[in-house]
Amino acid sequence: MRRGDSIVSKIDWLTILLFFVIVMLGWLNIYAAVYDENAAQNIFSMSLNSGRQLIFIGVIIVLIIVMLVVDFKFYDTFAYIIYGGVLSLLIFILLFGREVAGSKSWFELGAFRFQPSEFAKFATCLAVAKFIGTGGFRMDQLRNQIVLFAIIAVPAVLIILQGDTGTALVYSVFILVFFREGMAPTLLILGVSAAIIFILTLMVENHIYLYGGIFLIAAAAIIFGKRTRKRIIMVLLGAAVIVSVIKSVDYVISDILKPHQQNRVKAFINPDADPLGFGWNVTQSKIAIGSGGAFGKGFLKGTQTKFDFVPEQSTDFIFCTIAEEHGWFGSFVIIGLFVSLLLRLIFVAERQKWRFARVYGYSVACILFFHFAVNIGMTIGLFPVIGIPLPMFSYGGSSLIGFTILIFILVKLDAHRGQVLVH
Repeated sequence: MRRGDSIVSKIDWLTILLFFVIVMLGWLNIYAAVYDENAAQNIFSMSLNSGRQLIFIGVIIVLIIVMLVVDFKFYDTFAYIIYGGVLSLLIFILLFGREVAGSKSWFELGAFRFQPSEFAKFATCLAVAKFIGTGGFRMDQLRNQIVLFAIIAVPAVLIILQGDTGTALVYSVFILVFFREGMAPTLLILGVSAAIIFILTLMVENHIYLYGGIFLIAAAAIIFGKRTRKRIIMVLLGAAVIVSVIKSVDYVISDILKPHQQNRVKAFINPDADPLGFGWNVTQSKIAIGSGGAFGKGFLKGTQTKFDFVPEQSTDFIFCTIAEEHGWFGSFVIIGLFVSLLLRLIFVAERQKWRFARVYGYSVACILFFHFAVNIGMTIGLFPVIGIPLPMFSYGGSSLIGFTILIFILVKLDAHRGQVLVH
C-alpha cells in the first residue's frame, strides 16, 4: 500500500454497513421478544435484554476501532498463540466453569459472564489460515490434512466435553474451506452422505428397508460398473461403512447423547408426538412463524411472543419474532440481509492475494453460513434444535463480540490486500 493511501479508503464499507444494519435490527427484535405491554418498559432499560444488548453494542464499537488500528500483521504473527490461549480457556472452563442449561460453557465473574467457545471460532479460523498460508503448503499431502483436522477437532472435542454439541458441530464447516483450498471432494461427499444416512435412520423405523436399499445400490454398482477386483472391494467396503453408520445410530442416541439432547432429536423427527413436552419449542415456533402471514401482526403486536409461548425467543428462537411481527416480507428482508453479507464476505475472501487472508475469509463465511442456516432451519423444523444463535441478531454478549471479531479481522486484512506477507 502506498504511503499516501488512507486505510479509510481501503476499508470495505459495504460489509460494515450490512453488519451494523443486522446488529441494530437484531436489537429492535430483542426488545420485541421481551416486551410486556402490562409493564412500564423502556427499550434502554438495563433490566431488559435489549438494554444489556445495547451495552454489548457499545463494547463492539470500541473493539472495532481497536481492531482496525492494530497492525494487520498481528493476526498472522500471533495466530497460533491466540489459538493456544483460547484452547487453555476451553480447558479451564471444564474445571471452573458454570453450568447453564446443561452446558458447562460459561465463566462467571460477578455480574459478568462470557462463553469462551464463541471466541474459539475466530481463533480456529486464524490457526487454519496460518497453517494453510505457510509457504510450500500442499493440501494433497496426508500429513497436512491430519494437522488441519487436528486443529479443528481439538476445540470441537473440548466444547463437546462442556456439553455444547451444537457449537461443536460448527467446526464441521471447515471441510468446505479445505475443499476450496484443494482437498479432494471424497471426504466432503462421505460426510454429507453419512449425515443423510444418519437422518434417514432416525426417520425410518424399520431399518430393513435401508439395508435393502444399500444392497440394491451396491449390486447395481457392481453389475453395471467395471467389475475389477479393486472396485468391487471398494463398493463392498462402502456398503459396510453405511451399514455401520445405521447400526451406530441407536447407540449414539441412547448412550452418548444427554436426555435433553435426545429430546431435541425426537422433536426433530416428530414434534407432534409430544406437542406439550419435547415438541413444544418447535411446535410453538411454527405457530408463531405461520401466524405472521404476509406482512405480520406489527411491531410489538406478536401474541405468541407477548405471552411467552416460545422459550428462548430473544436468543435461539429470535427468528420467530421477526416472522410473527413482520411476516413473510420481514423474514425475506432479514434473510436477504444475511445472504447479502455472506456473498460480500465470499467476494472479499476471493479477491485476497494473500493466502492467509483468503483462507481466513472463507472460514468466516462458512461459520456465518452454518449459524444462519441452522438457526433459521431449526425454528421451522428443518434441523434439530441445537441451541446456536442467529449471528449478530440473537441476544448475547459473547456471541456478538465473537462474530464482531470474526468479521472485522477480515475487514482489517482486506484493507491491506495490496500487501502480501511471505513466510
